[in-house]
Amino acid sequence: MLNRVRRPALLLAAAIALLAPAGVQASEPPRDFSDMAKKMLPAVVNISTTQKIPAEPGTSPDARDGAQDDAAPGEAPTDEFLRQFFKDNPEAVPAPETSALGSGFIIDPEGYVVTNNHVIDAAKEIKLILADGREFKAKRVGSDAATDLALLKVDAKEPLPYLHWGSSEKMEIGDWVVAIGNPFGLGGSITAGLLSGRARDIQAGPYDDFLQTDAAINRGHSGGPLFDAEGNVIGVNTAILSPNGGSIGIAFAIPASTAKPIIAQLRESGSVRRGQLGVQIQPVTDEIAKAIGLENTQGALVAAITKGSPAEKAGLEPGDVILRYDGHPIETMRTLPRQVANTTIGKTVDVTVWRDGRNVDRDVTIGEQTPADVANAPDEGKKAPAIEENPTLGMRLQPLDESLKQRLGLEKNASGVLVTSVKPESAAAAQGIEAGDIISEVNRKPVSSPRHVEERVTEVKKQGRPAALLRINRSGAYRFIALPV
Repeated sequence: MLNRVRRPALLLAAAIALLAPAGVQASEPPRDFSDMAKKMLPAVVNISTTQKIPAEPGTSPDARDGAQDDAAPGEAPTDEFLRQFFKDNPEAVPAPETSALGSGFIIDPEGYVVTNNHVIDAAKEIKLILADGREFKAKRVGSDAATDLALLKVDAKEPLPYLHWGSSEKMEIGDWVVAIGNPFGLGGSITAGLLSGRARDIQAGPYDDFLQTDAAINRGHSGGPLFDAEGNVIGVNTAILSPNGGSIGIAFAIPASTAKPIIAQLRESGSVRRGQLGVQIQPVTDEIAKAIGLENTQGALVAAITKGSPAEKAGLEPGDVILRYDGHPIETMRTLPRQVANTTIGKTVDVTVWRDGRNVDRDVTIGEQTPADVANAPDEGKKAPAIEENPTLGMRLQPLDESLKQRLGLEKNASGVLVTSVKPESAAAAQGIEAGDIISEVNRKPVSSPRHVEERVTEVKKQGRPAALLRINRSGAYRFIALPV
């Protein structure tokens, strides 16, 4: 049966080779990965975790299964007593436990193990099983939710087999890769495939830069290594795209270039320190690029700057487009957070921004990242009074006075023009402007009345630009919108 299955596949492969364009040399696939498997499998571990599920107060073990608290007809008095005991003493109810499976790999003979944060997050107990059957209890050295990485440590009486980091940056799309892990709890399992893509953003976090592979990766593979053809770790398997929980050939791994420095910090201090610039950014759209005279949509547009931040101290301004950071081009908005986060705290870097039609250079001394302050949105029940309004570009606007600021829950120094309504099917509606938005600037100039808005828009028309750049304040969050004129 196996031979019957294989022969058509081989014939098809031969037919494809004959049809390949002349001059195209396809790289020869490895004969097999058996030698690699023998070397790598001993350093890949299965991870089993347990955690308690808190029981609801007054819930007995039977009640968790759907039984009623009242004794059923004909029920033994002892059963009724036990029900009442657990109901009156919720702390006596044994909390149920759940288990989870994952993978990891040893990076040091002393027993340091890399895995995903989501594999061991909230775990009460972590157990590692090696390929030779040895079991160890592991302790958490540190974890980083932002990159979904964690470092564990086991105490072994003798040096353990371990793996070496490789270079994910040298990998090219089409290179062979190998994954080893613990799919569905089956133990060390090896699969192979190709590197399908790079720099994938799957909306998992602020620093997404995933490798993509078609190697079969399933539940339980999380935290396991992704190897290059030489057996070096070039990624940490983390996520799959699947409609049913099984592999469909789309899997993602954290590149070694991201994982290695994070793991080094976790090993050194148990936590991760990141650089901070102190800006709120957004993408540069085609409309915004045209509005500010940029040739393309490169860079990160600064929508707001944190008070007292390195960016403010260096003279960066809202409306700047950051084009280069520390000598590196910023091709897209998402490039900048990774660059800043990886910068040594206290280092002074050169930042090039696009401002008023020209490049401006600024030296910025990078600070340390802290949790962002959450802006307090005004109460929905606070409405602006109906005072004089002016129709402009499909919007009705009114100036902000002290009474209106108070009603909207704004700071006393807030400035701008309030959008009271937006005409359906207007340019403003198409660009996402909403009633309640505050226009604080037009073309990087402050506005405090509907007349100011009209004057700035008129200037744009005279300059022959297709759109005006509006800075919008929505519930304390700033962003720029290019409004066609």
